Order: sequence, then C-alpha cells, then structure tokens
Amino acid sequence: MNSPLSQTRTWFATFIILLALGGVLRLLDITDPPLDFQPSRQLRNSLVARDIYYSLLPTATDEEKTLTKQFASSVGQYEPPIIESIVAVSYFIAGGETIVVARIWETFFWLLAGVALFDLMRRASSPWAALIGLAYYLILPFSVQASRSFQPDPLMTSAFVLGVYFLYRWSEEQTWKWAIWAGVFLGLATLVKIVIAFFVGGAAVALVLFTLGRDFWKSKQVWAMALIMILPALLYYVFLHHGRSTEYFFAWTVTLIQLITSADFYTKWLAFIGSLFGLTVIFLSVAGALIAMPRMRWLLISLWIGYLLYGLTLPFQMYTHSYYHIQLIPIIALGLAVVANPLVGSVTSLGGVRSASFVALIVAVFGYQAWIARSVLVAENFRHEPAVWKNIGAQIPTAGETIALTQDYGFRVMLWGWKPVELWPLVTGLSEIKKGEKDFSAEFADLTKDKAYFLVTAFGQLDKQPGLKKILDTLPLLSAGDGYVLYDLRK
Repeated sequence: MNSPLSQTRTWFATFIILLALGGVLRLLDITDPPLDFQPSRQLRNSLVARDIYYSLLPTATDEEKTLTKQFASSVGQYEPPIIESIVAVSYFIAGGETIVVARIWETFFWLLAGVALFDLMRRASSPWAALIGLAYYLILPFSVQASRSFQPDPLMTSAFVLGVYFLYRWSEEQTWKWAIWAGVFLGLATLVKIVIAFFVGGAAVALVLFTLGRDFWKSKQVWAMALIMILPALLYYVFLHHGRSTEYFFAWTVTLIQLITSADFYTKWLAFIGSLFGLTVIFLSVAGALIAMPRMRWLLISLWIGYLLYGLTLPFQMYTHSYYHIQLIPIIALGLAVVANPLVGSVTSLGGVRSASFVALIVAVFGYQAWIARSVLVAENFRHEPAVWKNIGAQIPTAGETIALTQDYGFRVMLWGWKPVELWPLVTGLSEIKKGEKDFSAEFADLTKDKAYFLVTAFGQLDKQPGLKKILDTLPLLSAGDGYVLYDLRK
C-alpha cells in the first residue's frame, strides 16, 4: 500500500519546513520591546548587555559608562554574562542597542539544538515520529515565547540538548570525539545556569552506568568528560562567586523548603506545568520514557528524576516561574517521539486515504498551535513603552536619590529612563510566604531615609498597600503624568 508516511524520502523536506517555521515564529514582531515574556529577566539582561557594550564603545562618555555600570551592578549577578556578552558585541554589527540581536541569537541556538534533538529522537524512533517530537519542541506556544526571550535559559537549554546528544553518541560508540563534545556542551550548559546541573548529572550518570556498568571508573573518557563538565561551573559558582551562590541557595531553597511538605505545593506544581505543556502530553511523554529502548529509557527516566529533584530544591519557582521549566520542552519532545513511534508505524501500513487523514490531523493540530503562538506575539504591542519611561526618567531630578514603587525592579526606569532608583518592596506571593509582623511607619522612615523623591508607577501595588498610600497622600506632589506620580520627600 502506498502511504504518505511510507515515502521516507519526504521526511527531510518536512524537517526543513519545521525548522523554517520554528524560526519564522520566533522572529515575528522582532522589534517589539522585551516585555512579551518574563520582562524583568529580559530587561535585566538588557541592562547587563548595555554595560558591556558601553564599556567597549569608544564614543561613550564617562557619565554614560558610570550609569550603565551602576545599573548593571544593581540587577545582581548570579550567572556569568555569556549571552549578554554575545549580544553586546553584536550591537556593534547592528549599529546600536536593539532587542533584535538577542532574539536572533536565541532563535539560532534553539534551532541548532533542534537539529541535534531530531537526530537523537531518530535514534530511538522513526523519522516521522521524531518529526512529531520536533514539531512539539519548535511550535508549542510556550516554547516559542520562552526560547526567543533574552535571558540565559534558552542558551542553557540549547547547550544541554547538544550535550545530551553527544553523550548519547558517546554511549553508542565510546569514542574520544563524542566524549569531548559531550563534556564541552554539558559543561557550557551548567556554566550558563547552574540549575541545569540536576539534568546534566542525571543524564551523565545514567548513560555512563548503562554503557560501562560498575567499571566506569576505569575509563579515561569518563574522567575527561566529568572534568570538562564540572570544572567551569565549579570555578565560577563555588570559588569565584561563592557569596552569590550561597545567597541564592539560602534565599530560594533553605528559606522555602517547607513548601514541599504541603500537598498543595504538588497540586500547584502539576497544574502550572499542565498550563504550559498540557497534562495529557506530559503523561504521554512519561509513558514514552517507560517504553523506550533501554538506552533511551535510562536517559529519559534519569532526566525526569533530575526534574523532580530540581523542583524539590526550588519549590517556589515550580508554580510561579514559567521559564524555570524551559528545559522540560526537549525532554517532553523526546518522550513524545518514543510514544508516537508505534502509532506512526501502524499508520504506515494503512491505505492512502486513512494515512493521509492521519497526516492531515497532525498538520491541523500543530498548525493550530503555530497559529496560537503567532497570535500571542502579534496581539501584544509594547512599542509605546520606551517613550513613556523615557519621559518618566526625564521628570526625575538628577540631584537627590529616588525610591520607587515600580514594575520589574525598576529596570524600565533604568533601561529607558536612564535614572537609578531604589525599590520600595512589592506585595507578592513570595512576600506573603515570608511575611512577618512589621512596624510600617518605622519601615517607611528607614527605607526613605536620605531619599529625596518617591516615584509611583505600579498603582495596582499601591492599592495593595493602603498604609503607604495614606503616607504618600500627605506628601507634596512634585510631578504627575502618563503612568507616574512623583512625590517630594524633602522637608
């Protein structure tokens, strides 16, 4: 019988079309300011990239360099500025700062990893099943939004996928070439953002034990891989930035570890990832991990165990921060390819009409997802934001310090308004978890000490803090306009 799926010569053309579609989706609305997804993280990276750019820019004034350095220092540095440095250098080619550069780089990395992911899936399933997994990886609306965002996570995940691919190839052939490449990319992923270590460690342990068993310690290749994987992150996070790493661990793990003792935590976690990926898809992917061929089964189960340990270590982020789940996208895609393989195999034996109908259904499903991804991007327009914040920045006097109740940690004021501000605390889910009894008047006096101005742009937050609103109503108004109110704290 002549089935469209039996014509294996066409899978490569479909592969190219999927890559092209994935690229086009990520480059839609490419000039829109970086407020479309996790704006605080994207604005943070923009400020760090600006500092690197201005430090290299021959025409930058001393005042500009001082300000950009001040802005970058205020955002905190938990990871090495790898993607920020790439983008900053690329600004010279682009002729200045533009989010376009960041989105092009992040898209390139994601597509490159997609090529490796497809070949990895093809080793555990048919090319057509692998294409289903690749389509999910490229077209899922969450994937489109997250993977083009200007933050370390897309590069981290892309390097991780490439590293796992080379690790799998090493497991098959046990040659130095694959061992070195696996070590380089898994080490790069861990250096870009240390949280991927749960997945890197799980994959490495599983495939090394599967390949060599208890004699793994005799292999020079294993020790070389381990050294290359571990050393860069160890040097940066433990020896060079020990204080930052310890601060992060205590702030996000030790302080919040009690969350994992509540059943509500697991309900929220499952509901949250269901909203990102679809619970049915997640369960199908886990089923794929259980029925995969031994080598792939070891890999997938280890990755899911790594994800579980990761979630228990950073419990608050598991149901509040969508980008903390970006590394699940390729893992789910791998499991989907495995679970789709027997279905695709059975369809290839059907007659032309039935197999064509199956192909049409798959195309319709992913076509709908691609349309949703496209619609989310083009429906939002943030091009007016830079002018608004530039105007707000112009209203803040240079003489005297400003404290602000504002969005995204004050990054909008810094990036587009070019004015430094200190932050008035927001009422958030995290603050509610950590809340304690406070003397509000004393807190206001302490936080506004030596400050000249109080800026409010987050009016929803002001409504949540009636005590603050009451105090501000007694202060003289210095300026007010589109999206802001500026109070005078000087007596």
